[in-house]
Amino acid sequence: MKKTRNSFFYIGGALSLVMTLLILVGYIWTPYSPTQMDAAAINQAPTLSHLLGTDNFGRDIFSRVLEGAGTSFLIAVCVVAIGCICGILIGSLCGYYGGIADAILTRLCDSITAFPSVLLALVVVSIMGPGTYNIILALGLLFIPSFARIVRGEFARCRDLNYIQSAKLMGVGNARILFRHILPNTRSVLLPTITIGFNNAILSEASMSFLGLGIQPPHASLGSMLSDSQTYLGSAPWYAIGVGGTIVLLILGFSLLGEGLQQRARRT
Repeated sequence: MKKTRNSFFYIGGALSLVMTLLILVGYIWTPYSPTQMDAAAINQAPTLSHLLGTDNFGRDIFSRVLEGAGTSFLIAVCVVAIGCICGILIGSLCGYYGGIADAILTRLCDSITAFPSVLLALVVVSIMGPGTYNIILALGLLFIPSFARIVRGEFARCRDLNYIQSAKLMGVGNARILFRHILPNTRSVLLPTITIGFNNAILSEASMSFLGLGIQPPHASLGSMLSDSQTYLGSAPWYAIGVGGTIVLLILGFSLLGEGLQQRARRT
């Protein structure tokens, strides 16, 4: 049977790669300083000197988009890392051993996921205060249940399979069974979950910055820039288009990549 081409995977992978490379370049070099103001270039339309135009303070939007996208990307990576690592540890132990601890943690995860993660993150950040580290901590803790539930289900499914029972009879230790035999078999569901979590983390950070609870000025943030651009939709629409387009491309790339990974998992 001829396999159909996985367009989502290739398009999403290419778009994600391009956006990631641009973000990495932004960590090293930007055309202008993201905080450099120029009173003579306020709300200037896109030109060869300013590819995405300038904002209401005369700052280069392209440079600020690179910095803001880099900040969102770094936060998303840290959030997903916290959620994934802690979720794997909790989900693997609960799924493999079961028992009362499994029942309690499962109910706790269900209770947390019953509420919108962005709303809970806003509550946590409003209590802890805005800032990069507080955002990472708040979102990271809230992303743990989603990873833990998926990993728990896979470990509970695999623990009674024949090859696991054979490993136990051969005297293989539980730690080796958990992380050498079962964990690699969860990648088909874990990888799409990571891409979805990455998208959710970017959206959550942008939402909090949009509401003023995220990255604080003078540092650039896609969410706060999008909020500022609303005032100038009529006079300087390129401001909102440049920032909003960056968010859309970031989300679209990883969404298509996640869909492609899910299609691959269903075919195997």
